[in-house]
Amino acid sequence: MPVPDEPTSKKVAESPQSAATPATGDVENQALGTGAGVSNIVRRWKKEDLLKRGSLGLRGLGLLFSLLAFIIMVSNEHGDWKEFDQYEEYRYVLAIAILSSLYTGLQILRQIHELSTGREIISRKNLLIVDFFGDQIVAYFLISAASSAVPLTNRMREEQDNIFTDSSASAISMEFFAFILLALSAMISGYKLSNQSYI
Repeated sequence: MPVPDEPTSKKVAESPQSAATPATGDVENQALGTGAGVSNIVRRWKKEDLLKRGSLGLRGLGLLFSLLAFIIMVSNEHGDWKEFDQYEEYRYVLAIAILSSLYTGLQILRQIHELSTGREIISRKNLLIVDFFGDQIVAYFLISAASSAVPLTNRMREEQDNIFTDSSASAISMEFFAFILLALSAMISGYKLSNQSYI
């Protein structure tokens, strides 16, 4: 007498691969490889942290060179025709050194506050726009001031090379280095702005 509905005799054995693989339409039950999602998140956090610290370092060095340009130009007074404030180009170098020092100083304070507290002062989207355009504008001002003072300094050095022209050349060099650092910071800001999610 036949045994009714014997499961072992009638059913085809299910392969282990088909049992382990979820159906293609079942998105909720599909899992990534072990730890792949977590490692991607950790990698992204490390990259963002590296960009934040890199930007802070570049701005810190930019502040240092801007302050050096400011100090060197202000102390460049040696009497008679060797006074920096008699030349419009050198006054421009001084003004931009002050502007660059203020901008980079405020940015550094903001970044240190964000790194220490973990909170942003303004929204992330607006912050990225301010960083990107602020870095670019100040970098362009720096290269503009440095390039406007170079011809005057070269003419003076052809006639007479002294401590006044050497100090002027030093201040111009400091502004040029500050320009390079802020231009690199603008590139980082641009990269962060381009990778910003707008969803």
